[in-house]
Amino acid sequence: MGYHDLDEAMQVEALRPAALAAADAFGLAVARMEPVLHGYNTTFAIDDERGRRFALRIGTNSHSTPEHAAAQQAWLADLAERTDVLVPEPLRALDGRWSVEVDSPVLDRSVLVTIASWLEGQDARELDEESARALGRTMARLHEHAERWRPPEGSSLPRLDAPLFGDADLLSDAPGLEPRERSVLAEAAERAADAFERLHRGAELRAIHADLHGGNLKWHGGRLAVFDFDDCGFGLPVLDLAISAFYLRGGDPAPERALLAGYAERAALPEASAADFEALVAARQLLLANALLSSSTASLRAQSLGYVRTSIGRLEHWLRTGAFSRVVP
Repeated sequence: MGYHDLDEAMQVEALRPAALAAADAFGLAVARMEPVLHGYNTTFAIDDERGRRFALRIGTNSHSTPEHAAAQQAWLADLAERTDVLVPEPLRALDGRWSVEVDSPVLDRSVLVTIASWLEGQDARELDEESARALGRTMARLHEHAERWRPPEGSSLPRLDAPLFGDADLLSDAPGLEPRERSVLAEAAERAADAFERLHRGAELRAIHADLHGGNLKWHGGRLAVFDFDDCGFGLPVLDLAISAFYLRGGDPAPERALLAGYAERAALPEASAADFEALVAARQLLLANALLSSSTASLRAQSLGYVRTSIGRLEHWLRTGAFSRVVP
């Protein structure tokens, strides 16, 4: 039975040997290891024999290279050292690298693994006005730091200057769709690509997180902490705002207003027309639907075609009204 045929619990267990091998490469004597998330990637919580806790992350579906991981972890380390932004502190492997590659026979390939300190606290999940405002302030601080930061020699970050962030387009050939549905996807992709091209023309890019939503935020000591930098790359600050806005489009406009207000407390809001901002928000829908089609994770594979149809409904609403919403009548 192949990895794609396993259920979620079996997939996690099949990845456990790779996690233990990676922990050894980081010099950790594991006393206890438990899975905490099996989604786009897979995270284990590790307690070592010295009583320390770490988050071990396997790039199950990640497109990050060792060079990308080196830049991601280096940015985390610099943020932890030079700013008041709460982030996990990355751990170096015994050989000094920020990541290791270990063989995973069940996947028939090697997987990229990083480790960072464990962030205690409650996940932010659904953001209310208070947490959205805090996210806006934190995001502005990240952008302020990134304006002067560059990846160290030997590391790199991808350019996030197109709707699918360089991923292969699987939506165009998604199975089981009607011609009308394919037309919606094609028009949405074209309109989003036009906005990306327009906004990036002559623009200066900086490192952005590119995945700032409640699942990647924790309340730690009364402050908002940020983790999961696996999707970060060189992009426009307005793209970070649009990505966060996507997750706040649940019907109540107050959290999104709070997000923007929080950002403006620290920095000037990035310039973009209302239409282009909506296109960036809608592009997030294209990216997520496309990513699900390539996922090896059992629960995500089961959702993929249904999510594509949900995405089409939302994108059709955007094309018709000019406003993107995750709640479509």
